[in-house]
Amino acid sequence: MDPLQHTETWAVRSYELDSNGHVNNAVYLSWAEETTIRHAEAAGYGKEWARTQGGGWVIRRTELTYHAPALYGDVVEISVRVELVRGARGVRRTLIRRQSDGRLLAEVVTEWAWVRLSDGRPARVPAQLVEAASAVTAVTLAARRDARSLKRTADERPARPASR
Repeated sequence: MDPLQHTETWAVRSYELDSNGHVNNAVYLSWAEETTIRHAEAAGYGKEWARTQGGGWVIRRTELTYHAPALYGDVVEISVRVELVRGARGVRRTLIRRQSDGRLLAEVVTEWAWVRLSDGRPARVPAQLVEAASAVTAVTLAARRDARSLKRTADERPARPASR
């Protein structure tokens, strides 16, 4: 089992639909969280492993971007990948696609905080996880630096005079 990415498929069930006939917004979050938990368990970093480390993950922040609706009868492919593990946090990106045509339906970026079980306070992520994710963490941090650099460069360009 790859400790950094995992994919599952789910069939849309009737009780997951809202009054508009498509999957309720909250269901996308449930799918992302459940897939993350199943991935951690399958990779050997689940609840029991976390307990032996004296900590556990809690969601700190979630950003959800909708692209298209999922409908009753659709089969969705939910792919989660670790993007960063550093300090007391981890970031996972989940892509939800319709299996029949590969269309991106939703993207979920979730920031997780590692907390001590004894007091619920943030703590450093165990070194074993930091090491396992070191390569993807480096890629994510480099991409963020590049994006900030591009933004600074764009912000420093002189404004164009208004055309007449």
